[in-house]
Amino acid sequence: MKITRFVFVLVLCTSFALPATAQTREEGPWWPHPIWGKDDQSGGSNWITPEKVLKALKLVKTGQIYEIGQVYSADMPLFGQRTYSMVIPSSPTGEPMGSNNLIYYDEFLVAEIGQVGTQFDGPGHIGERIRMEDGSEKDVFYNGFTNEEIKGPYGLAKLGIEHVKPFVTRGILVDVAAYKGVESLDHSYEVTVEDVQGALQRQGIAEDSLEPGDAYFFRYGWARHWNDPGTYNAAPPGIGMAVARWVVEKKASMIGSDQWTTEVVPNPDISQAFPVHQELITRNGVWNLENMNLDELSGDGAYEFLFIHTPIRFKGATGSPARPIAIR
Repeated sequence: MKITRFVFVLVLCTSFALPATAQTREEGPWWPHPIWGKDDQSGGSNWITPEKVLKALKLVKTGQIYEIGQVYSADMPLFGQRTYSMVIPSSPTGEPMGSNNLIYYDEFLVAEIGQVGTQFDGPGHIGERIRMEDGSEKDVFYNGFTNEEIKGPYGLAKLGIEHVKPFVTRGILVDVAAYKGVESLDHSYEVTVEDVQGALQRQGIAEDSLEPGDAYFFRYGWARHWNDPGTYNAAPPGIGMAVARWVVEKKASMIGSDQWTTEVVPNPDISQAFPVHQELITRNGVWNLENMNLDELSGDGAYEFLFIHTPIRFKGATGSPARPIAIR
């Protein structure tokens, strides 16, 4: 009886110890990238070719510019304990200079500069801890780059935001709140593929017109809570894994939304933490622009537009602040 119990426990433990899949640095479940290869660090921005830019420019009919980012300020909603603090040294910063008595102001800014306010998640922001073929555990990021390859005390050695190319492309507003007939979706509402398709149909955008390199912006009506951080930060609506896979299938260059994570919080599978980020960023190189304001686009029925976003090339940074614009 003792031997039987011992064998049972041994088999059980061995079963739990076996990795579900075997992978090496050279080949894994999401790397190397099937289109751009093992060395790519640019992801979806690779879709922005000269031909894509020229086609997107033809969307401009009136020249009207829409500011679709939020203003950075000390009272904006922040995730967790992130910091944003700006001070002006002295008043003025510089005392009079020269015979013309020139004076000037500077500012001193302290922040997780790529991860506060309207923020652009880059390739080094999100990863996943997985078991490798040799039994070791490694932290792996976009295109299979491991933590050992990218980590550095003064910026990432690989997958820094400087590798993401400028976005000048076709932007598409997916106005889910308007489609559902509400000012704002409910807390923790998961946007479905059917919602996305219904919104596009309502807007007169045929799904078969969607092309590689397009950028999709999901409006949940959440920007109306921007000045109420308690509401804004609490369990926002967003897309789930089904829509994330739809985005990947469409070969999007990037996505964005009017809340702080784009995906639904909490995930319907409460055992998982931000799995849409992993599906898009880590596994497929589809970048994410958060904390946008899409209300003016919605009000004007501007569903297709020239979209421009140029991530600031902070070498080794995980993300970038943004002043994205839409031109109709």
